[in-house]
Amino acid sequence: MENTEQQAGTRLFEDDNKPALQAIRDAQYIAFAPYIFQASVLLRDKGILKYIENSGDAGRSINEVAVAVNLPYYGVRVLMEAGLGIGLLFQRNEKYLLSKTRHVFINHQISVINTDFMRDLCLPGVNDLEASIMDGKPRGLKHFGNWDTIYQGLSVLPEPAKTSWFAFDHYYSDHAFPEILPLVFERNPKKIMDIGANTGNWARVCFEYNETVEVGLVDLQIQLNVGKKNIEDAGFGSRAAYHPQNVLDASSGFPKGYDVIFMSQFLDCFADKEIVFILKKCFDALDENGRVFINETFWNCQRFEGSAFSLQMSSLYFTTMANGNSQMYDSDVYLKLIEETCFAVVRQVDNIGVSHTVLELKKK
Repeated sequence: MENTEQQAGTRLFEDDNKPALQAIRDAQYIAFAPYIFQASVLLRDKGILKYIENSGDAGRSINEVAVAVNLPYYGVRVLMEAGLGIGLLFQRNEKYLLSKTRHVFINHQISVINTDFMRDLCLPGVNDLEASIMDGKPRGLKHFGNWDTIYQGLSVLPEPAKTSWFAFDHYYSDHAFPEILPLVFERNPKKIMDIGANTGNWARVCFEYNETVEVGLVDLQIQLNVGKKNIEDAGFGSRAAYHPQNVLDASSGFPKGYDVIFMSQFLDCFADKEIVFILKKCFDALDENGRVFINETFWNCQRFEGSAFSLQMSSLYFTTMANGNSQMYDSDVYLKLIEETCFAVVRQVDNIGVSHTVLELKKK
């Protein structure tokens, strides 16, 4: 997809001015998408693209590549010819050279992480998309374990799915944290509650940023076990508290006494009504001066169509593999959900890190 920057005062996806020939080509990309993905991954993982890259401007013939990577000539030929149409390769004097797209595909960290995430975690469940759409359950998750949601099994996912999931999750959030910390600590909070604490990364950066702050981690027990180990290994165990909880349990509220509630890439793991429910629990836990900071990736707040596209496609992971009823949200939808609570949005900061938006909420 064309990586067009969103201009101030405009919204993505609000016109259809694509030339007819481009529309025809794009339609074929959709039609052959499964083979496009598989061939591209094989060109990368079998070392074909890297070998051609090392040849520089000289390029390589099909036979040279087949010998170098020790694969059958026929197999290399069909893959490399497919690479031409995909846009990873181009030809000059019967030699194959690498395109700009290839450079991004194998060297750009986001592209590598997204590709591994799709291959290792999402691909087994792709054919379950229709079933998940129909009943709102993650039907593809059965390929990895017998859980209601993927969050119940994150720490025991088989490899390489486990590594690819955490690489995908942490890459986006970790790049945002340095810009978020000054916003959260602007009012000098003494105690921060991290809901959806996962591996404890946010708590750890808070401890490093401020020498006295205390952080309470709220998550499922299986996740808190991982977070606790990471925090104790980093030497911050004395400033952490752990609150195991299913956040959708109506019989238990969030712990009180915290100045700030922080949720990073967390509420997008829930359906619309569940987001409202969780925010109401946050409201009950905070005093009148408390603040809620929400760190999310809204597809309509992106500067580039490529970023928005990646988030829209990631929503289908939530549908088939995560929980069956959540997504990467349109901020307009999200803000309307906040309006159903007793919180008001006092600040919205876009373009944080790679693709995030931070919302600051206070009680009305």
